[in-house]
Amino acid sequence: MMKKKVSVPGERGVKLIHNPVYNKGTAFTERERTIFGLKGLLPPRIISQDLQSERVMVNLRHYTDDLEKYIYMVSLQDRNENLFYYVVNKYLEELMPIIYTPTVGRACQLFGHIYRRSRGLYLSLQDKGDIKNILMNWPHPDVRVIVVTDGGRILGLGDLGVNGMGIPIGKLSLYTACAGIDPTQCLPISVDAGTDNEILLNSPLYLGFQHRRRGGEEYVAFFDEFMESVKEVFPDALVQFEDFSTANAFGLLNRYRHSYRTFNDDIQGTAAVAVAGLISALRITGGKIQDQKVLFLGAGEAGIGIGDMILHAMQEGGCDEQEALGRIWFFDSTGLVCAGRTDLAAHKLKYAHHHAFTDSFAEAICQISPTAIIGVCGQGGQFDEHVIRLMARTNDHPIIFALSNPTSQSECTAEEAYRYSDGRAIFASGSPFAPEVIDGKSFVPGQGNNVYIFPGVGLGAIIGKASWITNGMFYEAAKVVAQSTTREELDKGTIYPSFQRIRQISQKIAVAVIEKGREQDVVTEKLPGDLEEYVGSRMYYPDYPEYK
Repeated sequence: MMKKKVSVPGERGVKLIHNPVYNKGTAFTERERTIFGLKGLLPPRIISQDLQSERVMVNLRHYTDDLEKYIYMVSLQDRNENLFYYVVNKYLEELMPIIYTPTVGRACQLFGHIYRRSRGLYLSLQDKGDIKNILMNWPHPDVRVIVVTDGGRILGLGDLGVNGMGIPIGKLSLYTACAGIDPTQCLPISVDAGTDNEILLNSPLYLGFQHRRRGGEEYVAFFDEFMESVKEVFPDALVQFEDFSTANAFGLLNRYRHSYRTFNDDIQGTAAVAVAGLISALRITGGKIQDQKVLFLGAGEAGIGIGDMILHAMQEGGCDEQEALGRIWFFDSTGLVCAGRTDLAAHKLKYAHHHAFTDSFAEAICQISPTAIIGVCGQGGQFDEHVIRLMARTNDHPIIFALSNPTSQSECTAEEAYRYSDGRAIFASGSPFAPEVIDGKSFVPGQGNNVYIFPGVGLGAIIGKASWITNGMFYEAAKVVAQSTTREELDKGTIYPSFQRIRQISQKIAVAVIEKGREQDVVTEKLPGDLEEYVGSRMYYPDYPEYK
């Protein structure tokens, strides 16, 4: 591929070397060193980007602690973005657990301790009335993707307040690595609404305001102004809500989803990747999605989001709504979600069946006889040996998804799922597990990572300038992911495709999103006939450009 020639906007010498967007380090050519005043500021030998990437990996692999590896990669991102993404793209499977789950959870917990250089924007509820001006402080005017969190529910770790900024930063790194969104078009935002985390309230190193969480009208009014300000300052941007508490996640999504280009990844992205896994699993079992019976452990935003997407898929498969609802069951912190309960939140009501209550998950399995159980409760070890053996008793290939993050919160391990089902389980998890050998047979567990979904959906939404993002778009994304899993991968028990193909998958998802958006009249942008080629041409590649 011929190197692109681009201009450097008025920077020379040390300022150029210290600008992570344009810095090439020792890869600056002799000509570039002369015209940009870099002579003597760099070691004399010119090192290629490929050799630089090898040096990065040699250094990274010297660290034995994943948090140290995370800090090393963040430091690289801070000084040379092109090289950071070049390395991430080349070693994605190795680096994904470092730059995102599960390591990012620990990084968020220790955010105030490892903080080195600011990245993104920080807003607080006190900034109401001034949000537009703060957004205009961002140095890159062409923002296309914003990931925002209030830190209310970070992974399975709970309320981390401003420490949750590691999540938007990590998510946007994946937007660039996996879908080719230019890093200058990505903006991570943390909204400080306070925290109820006692450790952070008493920590001298906590970087947010040390007051209790605020909500109600003040909170909603802030986000009303925030969304309008984003639309005015960054009119082409998509807003992704990330890691809000369940009530706020549903509230904000329902308030804005039809008026802005926005979605909630914990609800819709998680739903799509879980359904993609379910479709792939059925390529092994031979069943149809409309014939499955699914029991969830956990009824928060992730669980209900997946349930809604399965409902959509079952209806697409020919079920009417009531029949499909009857095949989707939830078990929350109190017990089985059923119509006789008076303590159910609004988002659970449509899944409350007329059925006898039980507070035993194992008993619920015996009564309902599900073909699949999906764990989204954020509590490790809940799928114990008894639960897994119950599933294996009534299913030739029990589908067991332990999706809670990070690894410590997973409902069971891959080894437990395979061993207690006598090697018959179809397993997926939220965080990665290593391959297992059970009774001489090798298993490669699949990771139901949202990265399969949200980058491609975001890419399609911003290229197509979707007025809003529909559940149908997410379902199309799920089907693309499922179809991308090869027969060879399925034969190993892996129900998700290799991360090494993620950019191609994101490109296909973007095309599917645009086409579905046209069908649903939410995408009206006129685009060239060869949509896949056009989407590919809009994707960022981290190869060093030639500066002129």
